[in-house]
Amino acid sequence: MNSAVTPDDLNITNLGPREIPSPASSRDFAENGSCWHTDGDRIVLNDHMDSIREAMRIDIDPPSIELAGPRREIFFNPAETCIAIVTCGGLCPGINDVIRSIVMQAYYTYGVRQILGIQYGYEGLDPSFAHKPVELTPDAVMNITSFGGSILGTSRGKREVKVMANRLEALGVNILYVIGGDGSQRGAQAIHQELQQRGSRIAVVGVPKTIDNDIMFMDRSFGYQTAFAAAFHAVKSAHTEARGARNGIGLVKLMGRDSGFIACSAALATGEANAVLIPEVPFRLEGENGLFSILEQRLAARGHAVVIAAEGAGQDLIPDADHATDASGNKLHADIGIFLKEQIAGHFKSRGIEANLKYIDPSYIIRSVPASPEDRIFCLNLGRHAVHAGMAGKTGMVVARWHQSYVHLPMSLVTRGRRKVNPAGDLWRSVIESTGQPVRMGV
Repeated sequence: MNSAVTPDDLNITNLGPREIPSPASSRDFAENGSCWHTDGDRIVLNDHMDSIREAMRIDIDPPSIELAGPRREIFFNPAETCIAIVTCGGLCPGINDVIRSIVMQAYYTYGVRQILGIQYGYEGLDPSFAHKPVELTPDAVMNITSFGGSILGTSRGKREVKVMANRLEALGVNILYVIGGDGSQRGAQAIHQELQQRGSRIAVVGVPKTIDNDIMFMDRSFGYQTAFAAAFHAVKSAHTEARGARNGIGLVKLMGRDSGFIACSAALATGEANAVLIPEVPFRLEGENGLFSILEQRLAARGHAVVIAAEGAGQDLIPDADHATDASGNKLHADIGIFLKEQIAGHFKSRGIEANLKYIDPSYIIRSVPASPEDRIFCLNLGRHAVHAGMAGKTGMVVARWHQSYVHLPMSLVTRGRRKVNPAGDLWRSVIESTGQPVRMGV
């Protein structure tokens, strides 16, 4: 994933020189200023020794990433700064936590008093929808972390970039914070590029959001820990149902349109799945080592079985699947859960074997729950570092965590593709070892 990345790909755009002393300096309790960062503070992109040795061999610095954190001097004058926050795409645990963190950090650490919430995603930057911005204050966001979703609402779909840029200028916005997935960040990048072409000094900073954990060049995305913890309970329930019936089969469909991270994590956390199906690994229903054969063997040996399927798995098996796209351009998948439910039930009926199948699809429950305590801390820090970056005049970038450090990444880099489970990697191997399923399921 990292081999094609050059040092230039990791450069962060700055709106201009930073000349205003940061109000955060009043909170500097370290004698040597250890909490401050300069743009020269960086970590290597690839920390594998082979990569570092190769850079040393040809006498160059290995590609490195700018560390996030407060700068001693900032670009924007807090007293004259207007911040806007927009949330886009599907719901995900932790959105409200990030909103609250941005508001609190901007208000109390920097003294920003103009903070706008853009309603219903990018629709809110298109005047034709007539969504009025809402004022965000510490009182307004004080208790929003106790429930899921987004207090600003969200939407999918592309909007005219020039129209959105015009709207930002008309509102007097200086920093736009975009909380959203790869499609939303591509939209944010387009806004950034339009503003750059105009010479408009508006910073665009992203906080990547994806419940599937599939954004590239980051350890994880917020909401993922909460999502698979909720998925854990769904799998435990499926196991209970399966054990409670003769020849019981628990089938759980989990989120994972293009990447199977939630399915893998839920399987490992419960230790009760006998087959895990993900988009990255093809499988077959029929034949030796096919899913049907695995289930027959499992029922004969133990009397129950649990199957986890990510929503994007097995799409090639579904006849006449409609490959349309949603408003954001994401491919719409056929329902693998219903397909498997019907196929498994039909198979055992045709063989004269009684099977009691229970199907669980907790998708919307998983994505709408409040963030877990661990995710709340993660969201807090993403919001903090987003504000530090924006006030420093950084733009066209996202905040993320890489090698356990908070960093700045260009939007153009993280939107190159999707992060996926490596079928030859340790995560998938651990799933194979946990479930006992064959490496090649009928393929």
